Amino acid sequence: MPEALGSLFESLLEVMDRLRGEGGCPWDREQTRESLKPYLIEEAYEAVEALEESPQEAMVEELGDVLFQIVFHARIGRERGEFTMADILQQVTRKMVRRHPHVFGDRTVRSSKEALVQWEAIKRSETAGDGPPRSVLDGVPRGLPALLRAQRIQAKAARVGFDWQSAEAAWTKAREEIRELDDALGQGDRARIGEELGDLFFSLVNVARLLDMDAEDCLQQAAQKFRRRFTLMEADITASGARFSDTPLEALDDAWEAVKARETLIRQQRLPHV
Repeated sequence: MPEALGSLFESLLEVMDRLRGEGGCPWDREQTRESLKPYLIEEAYEAVEALEESPQEAMVEELGDVLFQIVFHARIGRERGEFTMADILQQVTRKMVRRHPHVFGDRTVRSSKEALVQWEAIKRSETAGDGPPRSVLDGVPRGLPALLRAQRIQAKAARVGFDWQSAEAAWTKAREEIRELDDALGQGDRARIGEELGDLFFSLVNVARLLDMDAEDCLQQAAQKFRRRFTLMEADITASGARFSDTPLEALDDAWEAVKARETLIRQQRLPHV
């Protein structure tokens, strides 16, 4: 099996060599690190979407597309005389072994939480003496979606003990932020309203995290639910012979509630009868 995997990986590298080499694809030959950045992000998001709701074939395809982006950047690094795919594989393998001494060494951990705390301690020790001390929050990209970035920052802080004791405690803080937002709205101070909204979002992410839920996923599902109900409402209004843009708000609300009621009925019919 390892030999077969190695042969397949070598074939992928050879495909990239052909694409970037003399007589290869004009588009592939023109690409640079800068031009490829959006594709790396896009392919990662497509892979996440496939993992959530796609059949096995789509997952395999999208994960392959992410791998191809890494191969692409490795090829550019080789062309510039900076690094190769071998360097990438060697470095990530060494890092994973080094940061898992409870698996590859003689240390022991009793839980995933202890494993994460150990990971952060090893990570900080790796850069000790290399300039200013690293923050435990380093490594969370600014370009992440805001909810995901908030959750990753909170999780990293929690690994060193800075965390709420429970989801209930975090929810108490969220209710406090709601009151502060309500006060800001009453004052009409837009700068403070924006700040308090941010604090409320951040506190709600804490609640989700401590409930072992993904805030980004929760909001994505809510957005998808709204989209589904809205398009059904549009279809109902169009089917009635009315124009959506001419429909009064009260009638839109009635149509919205009708869609919700229909979904509830369908969901109840699908529940197993006891």
